[in-house]
Amino acid sequence: MDDLPTSSPASHAPASVVDVLVPVAIDQAYSYRVPRGLSLKPGDVVAVPLGAREVLGVVWAENPNPDPRLHNRLKDVAEKLDVPPLRDELRRMVDWVSTYTLSARGMVLRMCLRMGEHLGPERQRLGVRLVGSPPQRMTPARRRLLETLSDGLLHGKSDLAKEAGVSPGVIDGLVDEGTLQVEPMPRENPAPEPDPDFAPADFSPEQARAAETMRGLVTAGGFQAALIDGVTGSGKTEVYFEAVAEVIRQGRQSLILMPEIALTGQFLERFSQRFGVRPLEWHSELTPRARARNWAAIAAGQARVVVGARSALFLPYADLGLIIVDEEHDQAYKQEDGVHYHARDMAVVRASIAKIPIVLASATPSVETEVNARKGRYTRIPLPSRFGGQHMPQIEAIDLRREPPMRGRFISPRLAEQIGFAIERREQALLFLNRRGYAPLTLCRACGHRFACTICDAWLVDHRFRQRLVCHHCGFSMPRPPACPHCGAEGSLVAVGPGVERLQEEAASLFPNARTMVLSSDLITSIETMRAELNEIAEGRVDIIIGTQLVAKGHNFPRLNLVGVVDADLGLSNGDPRAAERTFQLLNQVIGRAGREQGRGVGFLQTHQPEHPVMKALVACDREAFYASEIEIRERTLYPPFGRLASLIISAGDRPTAEGFGRQLASAAPLDERVQVLGPAEAPLAVIKGRYRFRLLIKSVRGFDLSNYLRSWLAKGPKTKGNLKLEVDVDPQSFL
Repeated sequence: MDDLPTSSPASHAPASVVDVLVPVAIDQAYSYRVPRGLSLKPGDVVAVPLGAREVLGVVWAENPNPDPRLHNRLKDVAEKLDVPPLRDELRRMVDWVSTYTLSARGMVLRMCLRMGEHLGPERQRLGVRLVGSPPQRMTPARRRLLETLSDGLLHGKSDLAKEAGVSPGVIDGLVDEGTLQVEPMPRENPAPEPDPDFAPADFSPEQARAAETMRGLVTAGGFQAALIDGVTGSGKTEVYFEAVAEVIRQGRQSLILMPEIALTGQFLERFSQRFGVRPLEWHSELTPRARARNWAAIAAGQARVVVGARSALFLPYADLGLIIVDEEHDQAYKQEDGVHYHARDMAVVRASIAKIPIVLASATPSVETEVNARKGRYTRIPLPSRFGGQHMPQIEAIDLRREPPMRGRFISPRLAEQIGFAIERREQALLFLNRRGYAPLTLCRACGHRFACTICDAWLVDHRFRQRLVCHHCGFSMPRPPACPHCGAEGSLVAVGPGVERLQEEAASLFPNARTMVLSSDLITSIETMRAELNEIAEGRVDIIIGTQLVAKGHNFPRLNLVGVVDADLGLSNGDPRAAERTFQLLNQVIGRAGREQGRGVGFLQTHQPEHPVMKALVACDREAFYASEIEIRERTLYPPFGRLASLIISAGDRPTAEGFGRQLASAAPLDERVQVLGPAEAPLAVIKGRYRFRLLIKSVRGFDLSNYLRSWLAKGPKTKGNLKLEVDVDPQSFL
């Protein structure tokens, strides 16, 4: 190992040596000497020198037989951090994910140490209090500061500066003059533990049976996988809360994974109503201090229940007893950059390694999960009826070939009429279109010029609210020009096709007295703003909701009884092998928002393909027919879960380099009758951020070790150099 960290020769007798894995893009652990007086074991979090800097790492193994020739080149471990060690099951999980996804072990470990720069004992925060007489020289800033401190309380310095609208220097000046005094801030008390008996749910007989199965799952212990298969509004959340309650009684920890943790305000309230307190959250919007505090609470076992996005799966739980994956079918569980992993599948792996139960929940299970349930690998827990006796929505197709909207409009006359009736009844209507912005394309009527991204193979999307033309792939944006840059014609630019912003414009024109709101990810400024908007809808202060797939994420709108899907065919035309499945799931979920609490819900599908199997299954409410058809197609074509897929994406600064490397790589593929190598072919999105992209798709039979095949292939194949880049995605979800 020529790249081991080195140091000057040591004068003392040989010390013990440990192998340390560091969270950088390397696959191997480095050997370090253990200083005299320091005891280290696998799992300990340490600081070690790496090149010219010091980094955090984890002791991966003791090294009882280090190469004696390397002894004088080994560097010492700098220190052991005062945090709980990473448990064996998490270290095994890191190794497993690295092997399966072909990712560097160091990069997988990095997800476990997300709070690297903040690890260790929490820093003592300092505050200031008003104690002395006013200063001789008074300024407007000082006056505002003293007014804020007139309550006599201790204020955190940064919070005080923000509240008073002054710089930290103003505070320091008054501290120097004796007007203010610096004092340590009291440490925050740990949050109270959830009470499993705080407010037990009043279950229907159907739910009670499911809840009893949940409790039995936890009581039995060991690895088991279950699927709560319940229609929208059937009470899946309340049922799996009973499993969580049982784990709390055992004194262990539960993890609830959600696809969009930033949008789960209603879920957190429901948890609080059941258990008396909110769970601990884990997602990217937390402040660094909150993330450090939560990481430490999880590692110490103080956090009994964690609700988090996919990254919460890699946290160092002290005693994890249960994993729940809510909306298990959701695409958001797939990590598309860095380490390519699917959180649902890796959650099953972690539960298996830790020998604990895992519960998947969905109204529209993924085909993979449905097949596992049909084959008996997962225990199916059905909830076929809505809670409280509410009926499932009635679904109707509007054939746009026979009932088209008026010219320049996108809402058909029948759908517009039904929305009007809903507003008269003081009910809410939802218009769903999974397309952000105002229009997906802008062109010049005079010369036909189309506005495209300068560095991607994509059209610019018109965002009227932001007054920009935006690329949704790289983020490039530009103001909408007054004239065509190609021919110079003024007033010739037209928007082609609808986005949610354009739908709001049309809804406002059709229903001028109605209150409308757009829910779209690009319009979210903060979690708080988003949750406030969802509360407005839930409280009935909005008449027409216009939304993208954001509205399908499990929200409960009591007055919503009508859903209109403006373009039901949108997801069926992209060449994705999972297109039918995803369209069925998305439309089923979004229409399932209707009629959950009062009245009878109804959904309208505007479509040019009413005869498509997806549309027919939705209208007939025949889920079984859809799954039977989709499973038969997958089995016949050997697509997952009846076969395995991997994607290799080659990208470079120019097309010939990317294509040439792809051809070399394909020719180096080992021959195996169980594997089919397709490509290289230009990726559907051929250019992103100025990089040309080619794709190889590898297909194998189900039981084949595809990861090992890829590892052997890439080890013997051509190596990337210069600006060439190769990305490996085992079990890809995106085919763009």
